[in-house]
Amino acid sequence: MIESKQLFERRRRRVRHKLAQVSTGRLRLSIFRSKNHMYAQIIDDNARQTLAMASTLDKELKEKLKATSNKAAAEEVGKLVAERAIKAGVKQVVFDRGGYIYHGRVKALADAARTAGLSF
Repeated sequence: MIESKQLFERRRRRVRHKLAQVSTGRLRLSIFRSKNHMYAQIIDDNARQTLAMASTLDKELKEKLKATSNKAAAEEVGKLVAERAIKAGVKQVVFDRGGYIYHGRVKALADAARTAGLSF
């Protein structure tokens, strides 16, 4: 039987491969969702460099958030990463959801980043 970790890795590779074909030089908004926290990064794959990042562990957000593993926290991370990306001169990205289903906290982060000014 195939384990859930293997299925997740297969999904993650499939998503990343598709993004590489479609991205046409745009930067990548990559997310990581753990049990307790959300992380988001704007990555330039050509230069192998992270231009902006935000997480629920940031000092700015820790004070505001009551909990770090809910949709409200994901929305705040999305807004913060979008603000930092725009400050770095990035407006267009491709959304790398990793192996996660586009639902719940992942969707909340993406929608908040869109409303804050990123386009993908």
